[in-house]
Amino acid sequence: MKLTVVGGGSTYTPELIDGFARLRDTLPIEELVLVDPAAERLELVGGLARRIFAKQGHDGRIVTTADLDAGVDGADAVLLQLRVGGQAARQQDETWPLDCGCVGQETTGAGGLAKALRTVPVVMDIAERVRRTNPRAWIIDFTNPVGIVTRALVQAGHRAVGLCNVAIGFQRTFATMLGTEPREVHLDHVGLNHLTWETGVRLGGPEGTDALPGLLARHGDAIAADLHLPRPLLDRLGVVPSYYLRYYYAHDEVVRELRTKPSRAAEVAAMERELLKLYGDPSLDAKPALLAKRGGAYYSEAAVDLAAALLGGQGSPYQVVNTLNRGTLPFLPDDAVIEVQAAVGPSGPVPLPVPALKPLFSGLISNVAAYEELALEASLRGGRDRVFRALLAHPLIGQYAYAETLTNELIAHNREHLAWA
Repeated sequence: MKLTVVGGGSTYTPELIDGFARLRDTLPIEELVLVDPAAERLELVGGLARRIFAKQGHDGRIVTTADLDAGVDGADAVLLQLRVGGQAARQQDETWPLDCGCVGQETTGAGGLAKALRTVPVVMDIAERVRRTNPRAWIIDFTNPVGIVTRALVQAGHRAVGLCNVAIGFQRTFATMLGTEPREVHLDHVGLNHLTWETGVRLGGPEGTDALPGLLARHGDAIAADLHLPRPLLDRLGVVPSYYLRYYYAHDEVVRELRTKPSRAAEVAAMERELLKLYGDPSLDAKPALLAKRGGAYYSEAAVDLAAALLGGQGSPYQVVNTLNRGTLPFLPDDAVIEVQAAVGPSGPVPLPVPALKPLFSGLISNVAAYEELALEASLRGGRDRVFRALLAHPLIGQYAYAETLTNELIAHNREHLAWA
């Protein structure tokens, strides 16, 4: 089996490598190719990756290259984890929206649109090159904004599935609280990427007993603290929102916080510099503890599980993925991409049925899905008016004066990445 990671020079990659090494019986990789144009980073990451494989007794071959076409040629699956513009672009995404009193974040609001505009054209070019060399390869997208990027891929006919680590994080947390193994915890997870709720926590599978009411009763304070949301809100919702819902439920509070502390991009950039120094140590043969603060917890395990299921291995039969709606949420178009539990196998994911959602949840999903449709149109076709319409449609922006100013700022800060600007 050959697996290719595009963006293999990312400081995330050793987390992925550790999972590949530990879970080699689930996903037996013979050749792993790390593709990245940043030669210096790739050399450091590749060296550590080989040492991790050697220490854990994995006999797979690790190849590093800047040649995308060679890297994806013959691959059974291609993982995308790229960041167009790097941390410098992320720093901009997280700062200039604040001038309008709007949240600055790399996947939500105006910053999220900026990232989509930079990313979608690059991902589509990569996907076309994958299709030319190996049209049966699966593309697993971990590149944000995952929902918009995955929608671009599947609407163009690519064999693509989107992956996020929010659900597996909740699964691990709830398993600890319940005193059981993660594999015994099945989430009723529903929504769009970075706009999801856990409406049930079932033991043993989709038909298992719902443990969510008991979890909220016994551990509601801890769950709320972890989400930085008040406990009474969780009690009134009766579900557990992802931490990204804080940008909606406490928008102005978040904006005040963001204005008074260093950006997450600045923190991550400093962390990456330290990580790359560690990766260059020839005695290091395991992922360093610092990597846990980088983000992407359990990404490797989720990626292995998904790739194994898609490639006919031993992956879990039910997994939370980003895939086409196909009537699962009847209030959305069939070609919208949703994030839900699905049965996953070599023919791809099939969403499990979702009970009717309350308007409190379906209304926000509909609004953000409409924004994502407009964001994708702007990403694929460009144009100032399309950017404006997407911003105007976003529930965190909505006012024409803000949308006008943010359109100007977005284009000014991203002109080098926008072919049409």
